[in-house]
Amino acid sequence: MITVVVVAVLVIVLVTLRYTGRGRARGSGRRGLKRRFGPEYESAVARQNGDARAAEGELGERVRRHGSLQEQPLSPEVREQYVAQWDAVQERFVGSPQKAVTEADALLARLARDRGFPDGEQFEEQLAALSVHHAYFVQGYRSMHAAARDRSGTEEMREAMVEARGLFEALVAERQVDPDRRRPPSPDGQGHAPWPLTTRRHAKGSST
Repeated sequence: MITVVVVAVLVIVLVTLRYTGRGRARGSGRRGLKRRFGPEYESAVARQNGDARAAEGELGERVRRHGSLQEQPLSPEVREQYVAQWDAVQERFVGSPQKAVTEADALLARLARDRGFPDGEQFEEQLAALSVHHAYFVQGYRSMHAAARDRSGTEEMREAMVEARGLFEALVAERQVDPDRRRPPSPDGQGHAPWPLTTRRHAKGSST
């Protein structure tokens, strides 16, 4: 009789511990995903019409597929080429915003591929992989990709370029960019002012 009671108590304790452990794991998972993905977590919830569980399933699947991806380094020469190409695209924005945004979108796709991410021809898969490793910068890439394919206004395209620059800087950097940098700073604090290169070259002319 005593043995039966002891066994019953042990079973109850084990079941209770297992249930509690699962609850804590789920809570830690949610906190972990929020911390890892930042604003991308909220975007995923919005895309799932407010269903946090579905969003967490989606983000967890991204981590499962791409969490072990090792970013490939860029040689100094390749890094300089990408920086020069990005600067040139920014300059061309003044005369041809749509063309510049399209070129910048393709440039980011190539850069991500060279860093070891999926090929840009599969944009959603590339974006999913990037979000696992550069979550705080992918919204700019998403916005620019959309602007490259839609008829957006000049100001919308400019803001997309400014936002996307954050991902460019993260990918071209020699070291990991601090994730606390939510987005690249802009002179007016609202994302409306031109990027530094354009500002310097047009300081004496029109305020593009």
